[in-house]
Amino acid sequence: MASNLSAPIPVVGTVANPFETEESDAQNPNPEGGAIPSRKPLSLWPGMYHSPVTAALWETRSRIFETLLDPPLNAPPQTQLLTKTPSQSRTSVLYNFSTDNILREQYRDPWNEVRIGKLLEDLDALAGTISVKHCSDDDTTTRPLLLVTASVDKMVLKKPICVNLDLHLSGAVIWVGHSSIEVQLDVTQSTKEISDTSDSVALTANFIFVARDYKTGKAAQVNRLSPETEQEKLLFQEAEARNNLRKRKRGGERRDFENGGVNRLEALLAEGRILCDMPALADRESILLRDTRLENSLICQPQQRNIHGRIFGGFLMHRAFELAFSTAYAFAGMVPCFLEVDHVDFLRPVDVGDFLRFKSCVLFTQLENPDQPLINIEVVAHVTRPELRSSEVSNTFYFTFTVRPEAKATKNGFRVRNVVPATEEEARLILERMDAESLLPDKIETGK
Repeated sequence: MASNLSAPIPVVGTVANPFETEESDAQNPNPEGGAIPSRKPLSLWPGMYHSPVTAALWETRSRIFETLLDPPLNAPPQTQLLTKTPSQSRTSVLYNFSTDNILREQYRDPWNEVRIGKLLEDLDALAGTISVKHCSDDDTTTRPLLLVTASVDKMVLKKPICVNLDLHLSGAVIWVGHSSIEVQLDVTQSTKEISDTSDSVALTANFIFVARDYKTGKAAQVNRLSPETEQEKLLFQEAEARNNLRKRKRGGERRDFENGGVNRLEALLAEGRILCDMPALADRESILLRDTRLENSLICQPQQRNIHGRIFGGFLMHRAFELAFSTAYAFAGMVPCFLEVDHVDFLRPVDVGDFLRFKSCVLFTQLENPDQPLINIEVVAHVTRPELRSSEVSNTFYFTFTVRPEAKATKNGFRVRNVVPATEEEARLILERMDAESLLPDKIETGK
């Protein structure tokens, strides 16, 4: 049984009709006529049509997800915590791009690579499935936990992902706290020239989930994790260090900034004042942050909800990425190239029917390497309620882009401009993100 669960889940480019009767159902005829359905109709599975991957994942774990779709709220909570290994939650997905033309066309971007926005949706769905597998107690008499994405800690693109070659997504729980879980995902793509697994890794991502009691909404304890291999133990230590860093930042980041950043703050504001007060004399290589802004909005639809009835986090990341890409494109004047998701925070849930506004800007640029200038984009999602005259931030997204090499080749003498703030609030935000960039997870030393 364990070997079947660890096998890659195949992804296909077509979605089955939710009203068709499956062969397995036909083999179990209903005495009254017709077939006995083996699961809820697919039309009742929220989020079914997000992508082929979400469909494949939810079909594979149908029993668990049926419980989540109709949770027994009056059932008792799980009382006995289990101890699980990372291998028990490990899940992998296989995209047969080389043979499935329909699937390939669903994921193709204009540069014959995989659409990053769609991949973000799939990564969130896979991470959610993995967290559910870890927290499940396989007891239908207890009510399940409500697992929500709290943040994306880091996502790094190590090489372009070709849409003509098969692609693997795999991941497992690497760390747990009292009510939080960290899932690490790897996206790999091998070629005939590359057989080494480490060289075939195209993207890595770390998702943080928090568990809530389905009935009370309070923090709920999750199953324990027991790393087995040396690699699993190392990943656990690194995740523990990242968690401790997050706690320290929440407790003292603002104070440290206040004590050490006054001169940096003033220097940034001085550049901005010249552009505001004496634009004719300002540096032509600089631009005000506010002049890089873009915005779009939407009404959240029922087809975008997840199994808990809220808007799917992967959908939000997809929309934020598309706006960030457009912002970098309009700013640089050349086609951008995605490098990293620096951080994503899910601050409050987004519901069906919400009026959601995405606002983006170029926070700052890093121009030390003229061949690979870095463009740091912020996207903030606001849930707006016009009838209440209120607007609340639901998500913050931070992306890093550069410029595609072929785009630079067609534009001689190109130069990415420096971004400066016009207000103290903008200057503080820029410095906070710069400081966050200097504390990357891979710079944390563990076991020393």
